[in-house]
Amino acid sequence: MDAADRGDPPLLLVVDAANVVGSVPDGWWRDRRGAAERLRDRLAADGLPGHDGPVEIVLVVEGAARGVQSVPGVRVEPAPGSGDDHMVELVAGAGERPVLVVTADRELRRRVQDLGAEVTGPRTVRPG
Repeated sequence: MDAADRGDPPLLLVVDAANVVGSVPDGWWRDRRGAAERLRDRLAADGLPGHDGPVEIVLVVEGAARGVQSVPGVRVEPAPGSGDDHMVELVAGAGERPVLVVTADRELRRRVQDLGAEVTGPRTVRPG
């Protein structure tokens, strides 16, 4: 019996869009919104590689990427201020459900781990 059959909540995957997009020097800085949309689309198509259970994917965007829209499979959350602060709020509001945050930002990693989230680096969702 898997997590869905038991009625367990899906894994909450919170993705730091700016950090993940910025992890590969592919010209993302010329079109930040387009880079965030490409990441969103990759997440919608691939989900969380290596994870078989249900996943709720939240892509947190800020700055020039704030206009990126949600698509089936990926909820886009525009941060009203700091993207890091918004991700911390999402983790804090997750209650007892499992949370995985994708970022390489050391301070953000510390903050969400203090709240019980697991953390992984950008290559988990953006190999290359």
